[in-house]
Amino acid sequence: MATEYGQGYGWDDGPGFRGEGTGERGHRLPAALRAPIEARSLREFAYLMLSLPLSIFMFTFAVTMMSLGAGLLITFLGVPVLAAGLAGCRALGALERGRARALLGLDVAAPEPLRMRKQGPMGWMGATLKSGASWRHLLYTVIHFPWAVFAFSVAITLWTTGWTLLTYPLWFWVFPMHGGQDGLQLYGDEGHQVYLDNPFEITVTALVGLLLTLATPWIIRALTLVDRVLVGALLGPSKLATRVVELESDRGVVVDTAAADLRRIERDLHDGAQARLVALAMDLGLAKEKLAEDPQAAARMVGEAHGEVKTALQELRDLARGIHPAVLTDRGLDAALSSVASRCTVPVQVEVDLPARPAPAIEGIAYFTVSELLQNISKHSRATRATVDVWRIENRLMLQVVDNGVGGADAGAGSGLAGLAGRLDAVDGILVVDSPVAGPTRVTAELPWRAA
Repeated sequence: MATEYGQGYGWDDGPGFRGEGTGERGHRLPAALRAPIEARSLREFAYLMLSLPLSIFMFTFAVTMMSLGAGLLITFLGVPVLAAGLAGCRALGALERGRARALLGLDVAAPEPLRMRKQGPMGWMGATLKSGASWRHLLYTVIHFPWAVFAFSVAITLWTTGWTLLTYPLWFWVFPMHGGQDGLQLYGDEGHQVYLDNPFEITVTALVGLLLTLATPWIIRALTLVDRVLVGALLGPSKLATRVVELESDRGVVVDTAAADLRRIERDLHDGAQARLVALAMDLGLAKEKLAEDPQAAARMVGEAHGEVKTALQELRDLARGIHPAVLTDRGLDAALSSVASRCTVPVQVEVDLPARPAPAIEGIAYFTVSELLQNISKHSRATRATVDVWRIENRLMLQVVDNGVGGADAGAGSGLAGLAGRLDAVDGILVVDSPVAGPTRVTAELPWRAA
């Protein structure tokens, strides 16, 4: 959601897709020296070795089914063949995502499911053929084949050549003993041959093999980076589909928030101003009855009712301020935040630097965000001072509330900060909480800038 950042790119020797980030800790050898024998390098090499046979199968299947389906489109049989081919590509895509997860540590979510408008075979075929994810899977099976051939050839050549030359001092004796020649032949024609057979040449050969062996894992890592891009871009959910899911989720948050606000307003009216006005009406009725027989008592009751009217008016003002303060509408964020800061239990310094007023909806969210954060400071922080800063960076409205309290605030613990993060997320906002134990607490909110 909106309260955390970061995603890694590897396995156990660096920041990982699964959250690991051990770096160089616990290793005595530098990364360049230990790379050839690391588990990550072996997994990536295994991934490239498996890519060739799997890509051959996927390419053959996809081309066969698409060609057969296209050829049969003159009859009705072409449609189910094409749909079956696309469905098979989706199944192969699931296999590829699993292989990338197991060997590359790349966790790619499944694409959006088929949206069938009607049940039955016809509905399934129509949904499969209309699905953009199905065609992206087909594109992957076609594109991945030539890449897999190239990556396989480079990886197997470098890996075998490097280890062969590195270990040459251990097995060069095989040639004179069993091969009938002095050593590994570097060059040869009818009149001249060059063999790697003396100690200097053997040492140089091993050094060249060492360099190749050390370089190969990094070249393989670069090759698998292309596979990561292909899998993530073609076999995962599309950006549009992901955005639709986010908007649907945000819409649910907005609806739930609006319903909760309506229930709060109804409860405040029922328990506060409404109950007070009912009691006021009863008191005025009693005063009316006593007006003729006991004018002094009636006057006293009218005075008490007058005080109740003032209290009810104050409660209604407070309730209206909680819905949308008039000072925010009339004078903007600077005056509104200064007003809410004056009601905080600790001294608050407010600094607003905006070239213009944002849209009313964004302005309201910014106001209530700061209001809730200042309420948290009053209730929980035990701070002696706080600051509120509001500014604009390009197309983003930035808010930052800092206090010198005890810290320990956690947006993921089901607190009010979690609800606040959800509200910001509903408008593409971000909430970042930095609150170590013993403080200070720094809460930064980021909202989209929309001009008024």
